[in-house]
Amino acid sequence: MNVSLTPELENLVHSKVKSGRYLSASEVIREGLRLLEERDRLFELRLADLQQKVSVGVEQADRGELINAEDVFAELEADTQQLEMQRG
Repeated sequence: MNVSLTPELENLVHSKVKSGRYLSASEVIREGLRLLEERDRLFELRLADLQQKVSVGVEQADRGELINAEDVFAELEADTQQLEMQRG
């Protein structure tokens, strides 16, 4: 398989090999693909979790179990901060 890279990506691959952490360009690309696969897997897990939470919320709303908007926005802000901390 042949892959075309932008000059910037090609330089990145070469610099990773030069660092000694990787023995070849193929190792760098494989690691990048593993990371992409992991990111996609985490995205799918987060999406499923969000869909489940939305479903629970709709069911609660249908039963009249609502909370005020200020509480909702405070919880969303806390969730956003937690995600940002996890991303580093």
